[in-house]
Amino acid sequence: MAITIELPHVGESVVEGTIGKWLKQPGDDVQRYEPLVEIVTDKVTMDVPSPVAGSLLKILAQEGETIPMGAPIAEMESADAPPPPTVPTAPPDIRPSPEVSRPVGTIGYLFQDVGPVGPTGGGPNDPAAVEFRELAPNETSKPARHSPAVRRLANEHNVDLSLVTGSGMGGRITRNDVLAFIKTGPAPSARTRTPSMPVISSTVKNDAAEPSGTPSESNEDEEQIPLTPVRRMIADAMVRSVSQIPHAWSTVEVDMTSLVALRVQIRDEFQRREGIDLTYLPFAIKALVESLKEYPTLNAVWGGDKIILKKRVNVGIAVAAPVGLVVPVIHSASQLSIAGLAAAARDLTLRARNNKLTLEDVQGGTFTLNNTGVLGSTISQPIINHPQAAILTTEAIQKRPVVRDDAIAIRSMMNICMSFDHRINDGAESGGFLMAVKSRLESMGPDTPIY
Repeated sequence: MAITIELPHVGESVVEGTIGKWLKQPGDDVQRYEPLVEIVTDKVTMDVPSPVAGSLLKILAQEGETIPMGAPIAEMESADAPPPPTVPTAPPDIRPSPEVSRPVGTIGYLFQDVGPVGPTGGGPNDPAAVEFRELAPNETSKPARHSPAVRRLANEHNVDLSLVTGSGMGGRITRNDVLAFIKTGPAPSARTRTPSMPVISSTVKNDAAEPSGTPSESNEDEEQIPLTPVRRMIADAMVRSVSQIPHAWSTVEVDMTSLVALRVQIRDEFQRREGIDLTYLPFAIKALVESLKEYPTLNAVWGGDKIILKKRVNVGIAVAAPVGLVVPVIHSASQLSIAGLAAAARDLTLRARNNKLTLEDVQGGTFTLNNTGVLGSTISQPIINHPQAAILTTEAIQKRPVVRDDAIAIRSMMNICMSFDHRINDGAESGGFLMAVKSRLESMGPDTPIY
C-alpha cells in the first residue's frame, strides 16, 4: 500500500526545515531506518531515516524547498504499518469559554508564539511547547502567525503579508509564496485601491543587491553563486541578530606569556595521556565560565519586559564546518575541568566537520565563544548569536614589545573582543567581565590544575 512520509518533528523550537538532498530517488528500494533525505534546519543538518521499508514512489518536496514540520515529503509503497502521525492530536474540547480570551492558533496550520531561533537555542522566552486551537468560523480580526523566515523576508522587502496567498498546509504562507509575491505582485483580486492615494507597485527593487542590472541578466564580468540552504539560514540569523539586538563592542589585551609556557610544558604529556592536542581553547573556556559566574547578566537573554538569567552555563563554540558555520554547545561547561573541556570541544568539533551533530548538540547555548585567532585575526567585532546576551572572540597570540615595570619586554599578547546586548548590560558590566576573563587567563601558569 502507498504510505505518505512526513517531515518528522525534531524539536520544540524547530518549526520548519529545508530539503537539502534526497538520498533516494523514485524507484529505489529503501530499508526501514535507512537514511532517506537530508534536512537542513536553522540548528543542524541531519539525515532523516525512513520509518518503513519499501519502495520510494514519489518525491513531494523538492531539494531547496522549505516546509513546516509534519508536512508530507514523499510517498512510499510498503507492506509495513504506516508511521504514527507527527502532528500532535488536539484534545477533545479545546475551545476556551466565551469569557476567556486566548491567542489564535490552529493545529498544523497556524503556529502560536513561535519565537525566532538561532543555531543554539530558542527565542527569549523558550516556550516549552506550541499552543494551538482551531479557529472559530467568525474569528478573523486577529493577525495570522508566520514563521520567522517569512516575517524576516517580508520585512526586508516591505511586503504586506495580508496580501500574500499561502500555498502551505491550511493556507500557511511559505518563503516561496513571499518570493513569488515580490517577483509578480499580488493577484488582481487581492489588490485594493484607495481613491485618494496613488497606486504603488508591490514589486520592490533592491538596488543594493542589484548594482548593475537584475540577477537574471547575464554579465561576463560576474559569477552568481546560488545560496545553499545553510548559507541562507546563516544570512537570516545574522540579519535577525543585528536588527533585533543593539550591539555594543569592547576589547582588552591579555598577556598570555605564562599560559603559553604552561601549554608548552604539558602539551606532549597531555597528548600521550588523552590522545588529543591541548589547544588554548579549553583554557579560554575555563576562564570564560568562571567569569560568567561573577557576571551572570552576561549569561542571559532579553525577555521583553524582563532579563532572563540562565542558571546553567552552556558554551557554544563556533566551528567552520564544510556546510557552513555551526555552533555546537558544551553543556554545563562550568562543571568540567580544562582537560574535560578539551575533550568536549574536540569531540564536538570533529562531529561538526563530519556532519554528525545531533539537535541536542546545538541546542541550549547561553554564551558563544569564537576562536578567530586560528584564522590569523588580531581584532574582530563579532555578531551576537541571537538571543544570547554576548559573544566573545579570542584572537591570535603574537609576540609584541610591551612595557613592564618601566621596561620594554617581549611578551605573548592576545586580544579578546566582545559584542554585547546593550539592553541587558552597560559598559561597566561588560568591561568588568572582560577584565575578569583577562585576569584569569593571565593568572594561569605552572600551578594551574588541568584535571
